[in-house]
Amino acid sequence: MRTCVGCKRRALIGELLRVVAVAGQVVVDAHRRLPGRGAWLHPEPDCLAKAERRRAFPRALKVPGALDARQVREHVERTTQTGTGTFPAPQGTKEAGRPVMSQP
Repeated sequence: MRTCVGCKRRALIGELLRVVAVAGQVVVDAHRRLPGRGAWLHPEPDCLAKAERRRAFPRALKVPGALDARQVREHVERTTQTGTGTFPAPQGTKEAGRPVMSQP
């Protein structure tokens, strides 16, 4: 369970989008493997707008100054247009992000 920085609701990891700060920008961490502190967000325009209005990204990511969330906004708009409201788990991982071990 993680908390969305936009709406402050708790949700399963598979329902949220992980974002990290890279060079003054908020970047989508599609495979949940980028280094650094991450923040979680529902992939919905309302949650993104609330997070930007509250200035939640710099606070959640513990980065001084403002961050550009253009890439996250474009990603959320794409997922909204295609109708996939949830963010799928990466291939070969379980819900918690651990590799799936195959049986010999």
